[in-house]
Amino acid sequence: MKPSTHRSPLTLALTLLSAGLMVGASLIAASPANASTASSKPWPDSTTAVQPDGLVVAGGMTQPVFAAATVIKERIWVETVVDTDADGHHDRVAIDIERPAAQGRVSSILEASPYWECCQDVANHRVDVPWLPQERLGLGPGVLSTRSVMKSQAAQAKRAAAETAQRYVPRGYASVQAQTIGTGASDGCPTSGDQNETLSVTAVIDWLAGRGRGFHKDGTPAQATWSTGKVGMIGTSYDGTLAQQAATTGIDGLKTIVPVSAISSWYDYYRANGLVVAPGTYQGEDTDILARFVISDRQKKVCEPMIQQMERDQDRVTGDWSRFWQDRDYVRSAGKIKASVFVVHGLNDWNVKTNHVQQFWDVLSRNNVPRKIWWHQDGHGGPAGDDRYTLPNGKTRTFDDTVNRWMDHWLYGVNNGIEKEPRAIIQRENRTYRTYNDWPDHRVRHRRYSLAALGGTRRVQSFVDAGSRKTARKLIASPTKANPNRLAYRTRKLAKATRISGAGQVRLKLSVNNRRDANVTALLVDYAPNGKATLVSRGWTDPQNRTSIRHSRPLVKGRFYALKFGLQPKDYVFAAGHRIGLVVISTDVEYTLRPTQGTGLSVKPGSSQVKLPVVG
Repeated sequence: MKPSTHRSPLTLALTLLSAGLMVGASLIAASPANASTASSKPWPDSTTAVQPDGLVVAGGMTQPVFAAATVIKERIWVETVVDTDADGHHDRVAIDIERPAAQGRVSSILEASPYWECCQDVANHRVDVPWLPQERLGLGPGVLSTRSVMKSQAAQAKRAAAETAQRYVPRGYASVQAQTIGTGASDGCPTSGDQNETLSVTAVIDWLAGRGRGFHKDGTPAQATWSTGKVGMIGTSYDGTLAQQAATTGIDGLKTIVPVSAISSWYDYYRANGLVVAPGTYQGEDTDILARFVISDRQKKVCEPMIQQMERDQDRVTGDWSRFWQDRDYVRSAGKIKASVFVVHGLNDWNVKTNHVQQFWDVLSRNNVPRKIWWHQDGHGGPAGDDRYTLPNGKTRTFDDTVNRWMDHWLYGVNNGIEKEPRAIIQRENRTYRTYNDWPDHRVRHRRYSLAALGGTRRVQSFVDAGSRKTARKLIASPTKANPNRLAYRTRKLAKATRISGAGQVRLKLSVNNRRDANVTALLVDYAPNGKATLVSRGWTDPQNRTSIRHSRPLVKGRFYALKFGLQPKDYVFAAGHRIGLVVISTDVEYTLRPTQGTGLSVKPGSSQVKLPVVG
């Protein structure tokens, strides 16, 4: 959809080089607040409660009264302020709109996604390696292998978007689906979460608020004269991440976001304290693989140099934090958020792990952002729409109705009291829901457990990495039996139920005895009296990054180093009679790189501990 252009090969080459070397900052032409040339006056003041004629509210929630037969559908191309494919023109992103044929203006629920018209067949990076790449810098991660299985995630996003349109368009909302840069019918190159991608999304919000430029397929200008200028964003996984990206710019008009299983830092999605650590079920994936997966056919050739630069910059050798990852970190900019936030996440999501929630939520809390959180017991994605909880006043609400009421309050000014209801809704281990005033629980006290006390010895204990031969779930079993591939520590039987709420922390005095580095993994375990072992949480670290995630420092074989790293946040109850366990292993088969077995490690229990956020 860009106007055609011709530039000399030298100019094009220099532009592509600039784009590749500075994926992120160098391509940003302006800030979202003033970047777009307004095509018309901004729409009505977004602080006023503008509603379309015929909107019906009952029981504090909009009702499905607008006929599906009269829904207006159109595709528009919105001009952004970035030029990621370096052709000399601002990228344009395609958006598909469904809205009721209502008199007056309607508010919009926007879902931006790279998945609407994708995906490519892509192979992931190799993860079975003879040694960790940081042991011998410069060798690289090896060849590609292992087929990607991300298409199921894309299909899930499409289903969720269809359900959003089906629910909200009859209730008086416009459903807007934006195709991110480099995907579907949009221009540009996919950049896997950087500021270019963020600005391509905020351009859509600008257009909906009357500040941006849009075009029909024939190139004639398009204006959202039907829009109130108020936008809510929703989405799962990458789509929810894009909502958080947009919110961290503080853009006017974005009134609320509902991020489901959303990423708050791409470093924490693909790395952990210096280690290359995969999202669950996607071993070998990385930012370059993701970009190649979502890219449109027509953009593959022109974007390949930029994606190759991403592959170099993401650094699968050292795993260190860099400017590349800083450009994809939304925790640093979460203080700019002006929209309300309703976070939804699975307590057992090992794809987008739970630390993405806590670090983002903590910033929202410090800044007193209007917020709500829903934790469910499943993995990646949202809860069932009919999942139900009970309010303190005895009224019950489903998940779908809660989100609906949240949108109604922030986009149409419906005075339904949802902002006064309990902030946290948590599904307990028996799958019933409870409400809490906040999360983590304000009654948390951090309790330290010495590994010497848990293990009954202060003597140095050693184990050998099993490499790819044993999974974490196998290594936590039978904790009283000798196992050369792990160290297991347990409390006595708990006299009463013990709830943790938030993130634990592990401190280890550890040595790597016969290699230059090793994976280090800690597993928090619930041991039942019948011998069942439940893996509650886990954490990873690279001993070479013992002082900073920014810089790797060599190890001396056999020398003990002090390591400190976090466990994934949880809200979990250990039942009375159970034991809390910590198991220390090296390679975590489902997540870390998998070097050849045989690395020897030692721990000093007397100088090691686990700290847990215990309630009460």
